[in-house]
Amino acid sequence: MKSTHADTSLSIILPCFNEQDTIARLCAQIMTLHPDAEVIVVDDGSSPEIPRIEGVTIIKHPYNVGNGAAIKTGARAASGDVLVLMDADGQHSVKDIARLLSKIEDGYDMVVGSRSAKTQASFSRLLANTGFNRLASLMTGYHIEDLTSGFRAVRAKAFRNFLYLLPNRFSYPTTSTMAFFRNGYSVTYVQIEAKQRDSNSQSNISVIKDGVRFLVIILKIGALFSPMRLFLPISAALFSIATVYYGYTYVNESRFTNMSALLYVSSLIIFLIGILSEQVSSLHYRNSEERRRRTDD
Repeated sequence: MKSTHADTSLSIILPCFNEQDTIARLCAQIMTLHPDAEVIVVDDGSSPEIPRIEGVTIIKHPYNVGNGAAIKTGARAASGDVLVLMDADGQHSVKDIARLLSKIEDGYDMVVGSRSAKTQASFSRLLANTGFNRLASLMTGYHIEDLTSGFRAVRAKAFRNFLYLLPNRFSYPTTSTMAFFRNGYSVTYVQIEAKQRDSNSQSNISVIKDGVRFLVIILKIGALFSPMRLFLPISAALFSIATVYYGYTYVNESRFTNMSALLYVSSLIIFLIGILSEQVSSLHYRNSEERRRRTDD
């Protein structure tokens, strides 16, 4: 397989669901530019099935499990030291793979293709993604440029440490990016121009419905890896509201109200939940380190 270093092998994973119009052409482009790379197409229950492609490993799911599940299947089957993950719908340029790999050569563990504002699917998606990027940056403590980009290069050993965290449907990019940041892996971004879909299929992501799911994923991963970044601001906000409300009622009614008491108690409870979550998180870190050592061995 093609090397990013002389002794480093490359696997390119393409999760595919009803992308029959683009997958063969995309694989041909990949094999032309990266002839020694292992190319894996995970057919996630397409109808009709993705046909055999010369030189490409095709793994079939009996039914549609989800994009995240396809990525996990490909990552488990891949033999390369470096994995390139990209969509099969023609949005990503094969020429950008080399740009991602150059950053891996510089020592990064994950390199994400960051889409420019003009290549976002719609203005509402741009606003939603911008909001998610900022929230995720707050939760991790690092600047995140593109939380949901499915085009990335990762070191296989590091990526496999978090397969158990990845959701089957989406968003594996959100989960993996936050997990890498919170576990101290190095992450960087490369600016790319994402093209319009070549296939007739349309994105099935709903800004409102799936936006709530993205929000839950961000909060869940944030709570798992850095609980106090979630619970402490909420506790502080409730404490501040309680203090302001108490001051208002004391001046106007000369008394301490039940609402003030409830707000103070809520602030204390959330703070204590954060402390407990920190202890649980420390156990998770220990298990993650043990899993990493077993993988390295």
